Amino acid sequence: MDLESTQYTPETDDKNEVIYRKLREHFDGKIVRKDLTKAIKEGANVPIYVLEFLLGQYCSSDDLKIIEEGVKNVKRILSENFVRPDEAQKVLSGLRERGSYTVIDRITVSLNIKQDRYEADFSNLGIRYIPISSDYVSKYDRLLCGGIWCIVGLEYEYIEEDKKSTPIRIVKLTPIQMPHIDMDEIKNGRRAFTKDEWITVLLRSTGIEADRFTNREKWLQLARMLPLIENNFNLCELGPRSTGKSHLYKEISPNSILVSGGQTTVANLFYNMSSKQVGLVGLWDCVAFDEVAGITFKDKDGVQIMKDYMASGSFARGKEEKAASASMAFVGNINQSVDVLLKTSHLFDPFPEAMAYDTAFLDRMHCYIPGWEIPKYRPESFTNDYGFITDYLAEFMRQMRKEPFGDVCDKYFRFGSNLNQRDVIAVRKIVSGFTKLLYPNGEFTKDEIEEILVFALEMRRRVKEQLKKIGGMEFYDVNFSYIDNETFAEHYVSVPEQGGGKIIPEGLTNPGNVYTVSHGKSGMIGVYRLETQMLPGNGKFERTGLGSDRDAKEATNTAFNYLKASGNQISGQISTTTKDYIINYQDLNGIGMTRYLTLPSVIALASCALSKPTLSSLAVLGEISISGTILKVEELASVLQVCLDAGAKKVLIPITSAADLGTVPSDLIGAFSLIFYSSPQEAVFKALGVE
Repeated sequence: MDLESTQYTPETDDKNEVIYRKLREHFDGKIVRKDLTKAIKEGANVPIYVLEFLLGQYCSSDDLKIIEEGVKNVKRILSENFVRPDEAQKVLSGLRERGSYTVIDRITVSLNIKQDRYEADFSNLGIRYIPISSDYVSKYDRLLCGGIWCIVGLEYEYIEEDKKSTPIRIVKLTPIQMPHIDMDEIKNGRRAFTKDEWITVLLRSTGIEADRFTNREKWLQLARMLPLIENNFNLCELGPRSTGKSHLYKEISPNSILVSGGQTTVANLFYNMSSKQVGLVGLWDCVAFDEVAGITFKDKDGVQIMKDYMASGSFARGKEEKAASASMAFVGNINQSVDVLLKTSHLFDPFPEAMAYDTAFLDRMHCYIPGWEIPKYRPESFTNDYGFITDYLAEFMRQMRKEPFGDVCDKYFRFGSNLNQRDVIAVRKIVSGFTKLLYPNGEFTKDEIEEILVFALEMRRRVKEQLKKIGGMEFYDVNFSYIDNETFAEHYVSVPEQGGGKIIPEGLTNPGNVYTVSHGKSGMIGVYRLETQMLPGNGKFERTGLGSDRDAKEATNTAFNYLKASGNQISGQISTTTKDYIINYQDLNGIGMTRYLTLPSVIALASCALSKPTLSSLAVLGEISISGTILKVEELASVLQVCLDAGAKKVLIPITSAADLGTVPSDLIGAFSLIFYSSPQEAVFKALGVE
């Protein structure tokens, strides 16, 4: 690497120079030039925190000569000591010839019960069952689960008499982690920076160039750190590919482990009953699941135990209950646009089925980051500037987990009535996490806390909105708000992707166009559109959009037969002998066609035959039998909620459902003009606005 060409020169706009000067003054020896990391990283497949551990030791200086010398040292150490899997035999040969060798490798330790000793496995070196002192295991318990990167001194001594034992011995083991961090140093150092400068430093420490992103995008990327700084925090992020969703958990922090999508077991994740060992949640600060679509549990009770853990931070295995503080992060890809996903399904759809429709599991999600708002990373998205050594950043976040900041908003604000206990816990955790990240010294203003609170309410509301789609009325209360303790003003917080794009349009539609809301084949409630055309003919009736759905076809036949028998009672203008009718049925939410189509079809046919459109923003509810009996609406409250979300302002409702209005929240009833009918003819008249 030509250091002359990559020499750090503070930007001419002075902003970066100011940040650099402050970092030098307050965090000297804890910062590293991220372009050095990048330049070496591309040639060595080591985690960033391993690389920066070495760079922090050898290149922490302004002096170009020292940096140049340091980079040479780091490269030499990596070339000599870092074990590439394809060169493992070469290293072992070197160990045998020299008698001793220092390697950088990922070490995992297991207990050999038969021989009552701990044994180390070297990931890249490919050697197993190497005896290791129990002192190291008790000191660094994470060796027992998933392993950690270490600098290991090895010795080789072959004893002829003892052929059964291995000739390789571990002489010295140093984990590549910050041994200790002075929290007062960070808290005092933070005072020197403005909020925006501090955000820039935090993002640069993860390798991201903050200046390339908008303020909103910065905040969304900061939110990824919440599981690392907050105990028992459950986060979900779904979005397009290459937006860096799993980067933080895999490369940046030595305190988190990334479980790639696929089969996992309760023993691996929580507790192994046979070996009596706690799983990943007991040994890591954050367990991140990559490619959530592929998560499957071998055990049937896997999701149940996970739910228990996500809610309480503890789980029961065997006769005892175990507690752990690890956060859970779920990241994955959305393969279609968000608009399509919201119209046809919900934002948790990429999860495996056992989780995607389990409202109890999803309700335990504290935060949903809208990954589709973060732009795809390009080469210029990564920084060449100074930031904290990733290990220092990781250790800072680890230490901050011990400090609760959840009540910081109580001084200035209180929560609105729509937040239940789980919502309050989730919002408090997000507020706490962000306050620790941005104001670790506990010095902030009312406006700064309000900014965090609004963001927190939005992240939790996104979860609640999806729960409402899946679980109906149980999760009706989504209008999150907060109240100012001084002025008593109530402020509502919305979710950007829920706005606009109403399914039921305002204003008059074409004659024969009808919107109905009912249960689909899947059991979910959705909106259906009927579009009707009338042609000269001899009384044929055609339907499109129903496929091979027998129940739906029968319902539409019933509608046409009813019109044949009773059309004259509605109007003498309706002819079922000299005209042909075509109705196209559309499932607007993609949940499967409904079988409650008789009444909507009668209204659509009458509207088309009379060339009279239905009322503006009208949703038709209810159904009739072949004899014309009115059937009431099932799950009225949930159906009305879907009507509201779809943009309906008037609802045509059977009088038989009036008794169920007591189950509907009053503010939901107040959102509509309710129009009751007691017969099919009356339903047609009122839908067309004829008195």
